[in-house]
Amino acid sequence: MNKQLPILLALISAALFGSATPASKVLLNSFAPIQLAGLLYLGAAIGVMPLILKKKEIKLPTHLSNRNRFYLLGAIVCGGIIAPIFLLLGLQFASASSVSLWLNLELVATAILGYCFFHDHLGRIGWIGVAGCIIAAILISAGEGVAGIEAGLLVTIACIAWGLDNHLTALIDGISPAQSTFYKGTVAGSINLLLGILIQPSTTSFQNIVIALTIGMLAYGISIVFYITSAQSLGATRSQMLFSSAPLFGILFSALILGEKIVPFQQIALLLKIASLLALFQDQHSHEHKHIAIAHQHFHNHNEKHHTHDHLEVLNSPIHSHWHEHKVMSHSHFHLPDIHHRHKHK
Repeated sequence: MNKQLPILLALISAALFGSATPASKVLLNSFAPIQLAGLLYLGAAIGVMPLILKKKEIKLPTHLSNRNRFYLLGAIVCGGIIAPIFLLLGLQFASASSVSLWLNLELVATAILGYCFFHDHLGRIGWIGVAGCIIAAILISAGEGVAGIEAGLLVTIACIAWGLDNHLTALIDGISPAQSTFYKGTVAGSINLLLGILIQPSTTSFQNIVIALTIGMLAYGISIVFYITSAQSLGATRSQMLFSSAPLFGILFSALILGEKIVPFQQIALLLKIASLLALFQDQHSHEHKHIAIAHQHFHNHNEKHHTHDHLEVLNSPIHSHWHEHKVMSHSHFHLPDIHHRHKHK
């Protein structure tokens, strides 16, 4: 898959997710945080249902290796249960705009976790890009005030959980992004909603339930599918840097839809963010590396040397997903930490 499509998907994912925080703030007047977390992720499962049904992919992930089952379980627990609950708890203590800005800590958590534990390599230019994104987040935060200590701690825990989720999800192979989102939404959504009802029975209206599910379909369902597709091609850290533009989309939407002015420090932050992302994708490296024999499933095309298998069926799109095998291969080329390049660097 070329780089342009996963970059675009990550940005669309950020725009969808960026709209969820202010909407969730309003819905917390009608739901307990754990109830809303459950509805949002059940909405995510509903949102990807058409993709699952079209490809007849509704089945238990029993065919996955133990490693991939562990990745999937970790992604469900961290990203589907822990993170949204702590985010929504933080929303109870601070404004939606403040919490949106605190969510930039997800980028920091993803970059540090990737470097320390997941072989998501970044060179000097890449770290400069990370620093630029962090500085841009600080600039955006200027003038917004400081969220309460309680909110900051809660959202920080959510960001660490989502950072783990980002890397675990990017490493899953054998299922499509839609399947991964469906499993996460169904399992995490059901658990959170059931616990929420047991703890505090809901008396909200049917209309609010439909609104919550709809937000989940777009901001957590379609958004997650786009993000996973991007992360499997670009690596979790690079995709997360693109995804961290969600607060900027909020500023732009406010200007276009609500007529709010973009103040000078926000303009500077926007330019810095763009420059940082450009620097990030200049950070490629090349060295001799070996690919082991592997069989898995993910989105790919045949315009590079990793996918040389033949197709018995006629393909309508150059970008497709199916189960395929790779033979042992050693070569050197410029590459990103995608699903094929998670090796150690000397």
